[in-house]
This record gives sequence, C-alpha cells and structure tokens, in this order.
Amino acid sequence: MMKNNHRINENGNLEINGADTTRLAEKYGTPLYLYDVDDICDRAQAFRQAFEEEGVGYQVAYASKAFSCVAIFELMDELGLSLDVVSGGELYTAVKAEFPPERIHFHGNNKTPDEIEMAVNAGIGCFVVDNFHELTWLMAITDSLERDMNVLLRITPGVEAHTHEYISTGQEDSKFGFDITSGQAEAAITQVMGHGRLNLLGVHCHIGSQIFDTTGFVSAVHEVFSHLDQWRASTGFVPEVVNLGGGFGIRYNDEDTPLPLGDYVKAMVSAVKHESSERNFSVPEIWIEPGRALVGEAGTTLYTVGARKSIPGIRDYISVDGGMTDNLRPALYQAKYEALVANKAGLEKSETVSVAGKCCESGDMLIWDLQVPELNQGDILAVTSTGAYGYSMASNYNRIARPPVVFIRGGEDACVVERETYENMTSLDRSMKQTKEPVQQVR
Repeated sequence: MMKNNHRINENGNLEINGADTTRLAEKYGTPLYLYDVDDICDRAQAFRQAFEEEGVGYQVAYASKAFSCVAIFELMDELGLSLDVVSGGELYTAVKAEFPPERIHFHGNNKTPDEIEMAVNAGIGCFVVDNFHELTWLMAITDSLERDMNVLLRITPGVEAHTHEYISTGQEDSKFGFDITSGQAEAAITQVMGHGRLNLLGVHCHIGSQIFDTTGFVSAVHEVFSHLDQWRASTGFVPEVVNLGGGFGIRYNDEDTPLPLGDYVKAMVSAVKHESSERNFSVPEIWIEPGRALVGEAGTTLYTVGARKSIPGIRDYISVDGGMTDNLRPALYQAKYEALVANKAGLEKSETVSVAGKCCESGDMLIWDLQVPELNQGDILAVTSTGAYGYSMASNYNRIARPPVVFIRGGEDACVVERETYENMTSLDRSMKQTKEPVQQVR
C-alpha cells in the first residue's frame, strides 16, 4: 500500500511529495532519512481540528523523543504545537531552535539537578514530575533560584495497553510515575500543594505505545477521575489539566490498523466530559503527546543494495548499506516494516528476499521475506514509516556514520541534518600517545 503523498512517477521511480527518491539518493547518498513535511502538517492539523470541534481547552505537544533536531522543533513551533523533552540535550536543542519555552514540557524518570536547573532557568512551561527524588530537587532549585514553576504529576493508573511488553508504561509495575493504589500520588499532591514555588496544574498518565483502539484511553480516564474525586475530598486538589499522553498507533505494515487520529481525540474528550459531569468537575484542559503519530509515517529511509547471499531452497539475503545503526527497532522490538525498490517501483514483484543490515550482528535484519522485483547491486530500497525512533536511536556501532536527514516540502528538498563524517565520530577521541604516563602492559 502506498503512503500519503507517495506515487510512482513516469520514470517508474518512487516519488514522495513531488520529489523523485532516486534523484535524492544520488544527490545526498545513502543511507538517507527522508521526511514528508506536508504529511506531518496534515497530522498536526487532524489533532488540532478534532479538539477544536470538541470545544475544549487543549495542548498538543510533540513527543520529541521520536525524532529530535533543530528543524523539526522549528516546524512544530510553526504548527503551533507544544513540545515534550526528556533530557538536557533535547531541551538544549529546543532552545537552539528558539522554541517558545512556555510551551515546553519536561518529562523523564531521572532528571538530574543540572537538567532541572537548566529547565527552570529557561523558563519552561511545565515539569511532568515523575518521582519523589525529582520533586525534592525541584522544590530546592525553585527556592534557590526564586522561580515559580508549573507541575503535572505523572501517575500510573493501572491500565495496560495491548502492546509489546517493553513499551507498556501505564501498569502499576512501571519505572514511571507515582503509583495510585499505594498512596504515592496523594502524598505527592500534598507535597506540591504545600510548596510555595510550585503550581500543581494537574496529572499526567501514559498507557503504552502503538495503540489501535480507544478502550485503554477511556479506561484510564475513568481510573484517573475516580482518584481525582478522592483527592479533591482529601486534599482540595482540582486539576486544571489532565494529560493523557500519547501512544497513538501508526501503520508500519498490513498487520497494523490504526484509527483516524481524530477518533482518538474524540474518544478521550468524550470520556473526560462524561467523568467530569458525573463527578461535578469543570472540564479541564486536555493535553496529549503524539510523537510517532506525527512523524512516523512521514519518514522513509533509502538504502543502496549491496551483497547478495543465496542459500538454495532456504533463503536469499540481500544486504544494504545501513541497518540497526540507523533503525534499531527490528532488532530491539522485532518491529516489522514494508519496503519497495525505489528505482523499480512500477515493476512486477518476482522474487522474495530478506533484507540484512551491514552490522556484524546476526540480528541485524531489517525485513524478512520481502517481495520485490529482481534485485541487483546498486538498486535503491525504500523502507517506509521510519520517521520515529530511527534517527533518534541511531548509533555508531561498528563505527558506522549516521545518515543525513532531508525534509521534503511541496516537492522541494532541504538537508536539515548533515551526514556524519568519520572526522565527526573521532572528534572526541583522545590518543593515549598524548598522555604523559606510560601504559602498563597486561601480562
């Protein structure tokens, strides 16, 4: 199935948003990350329009862990979205992109004092506080700097999405957030409300990733509001904001059946309105945090086909010039992808191959049993839906340089992250020959 803004042009090549991918491969080399900016814009608009139609206060915050760089932060600002960061590096990138700090939310289960101070000094809009250690540091730092700060408390509502076990985060046994049932969340509420520098805006929860229905979100809303009712009685806390996280599924392959993005929003808003009415709350602002849902399907990675290994009666392996260094998800999650041959996009599929990466790991396999036209060395393979957690998880394993990132908008291409060079990779290395002390040989 062809993605949005993908087509086969008159030369039989894959074209993305008016740009011929084979020309881009020639211009920038491979591996190459491509992003269809217009697709990202359409997805952002779908979220915003759904909220506008529901008539509630809201924020849509881009979960930048999916893909971070200066240009994507500039785009999210252009689209009027907020921004989630989870590290000092992501915050630094946001500041470098001149993203409005009041629309930045800082997540993470182990924020360091330096990161907290950096964020307070930057004047970010909100901390999503994850644990008591962070809360203690935040109180001390805001006192020391004499700065006020908005806070959401991340809570675990005990609702688990039906996703891969490594990316489920809403259940009680989680490294994230304050547990509800043990009383941790209520104790945190009391601490924040008793501190003069912190303003408790509301609560946050996140139930998982790659979610294809709304049941889990509706259940989470019910659990959250049942406890908000109790906390109002015991502490007087009434939330201005309920942040329901992200995790909205995208289509990687034919097995995936995501809902239209607006359907997730409408189900969550309906549940919040219902629970608010039942428990006599004013309807709070509803915040969400899509990351993958904004950029995942907008991304395509181009590779050049290299070596081939045929095992008669078993399998044909074709190797490409990238792999787990630019897309870790197949090795990490056994994630499944689709691909097509960009320079033979219109030809009949005549053989089945398995796509191997070039790393010295037997687990470096991008796709098993892919149907393609007859492949030759030098053909360009386009793997779709790689916009999330490709570049952001990329590594220099085997000292492989990370690929560049190119944005496509209205048929025009622009490089927003340069290809890493060997010089870049060794720039922080220091030679032992430059040290004064001799190296002790191991005997």
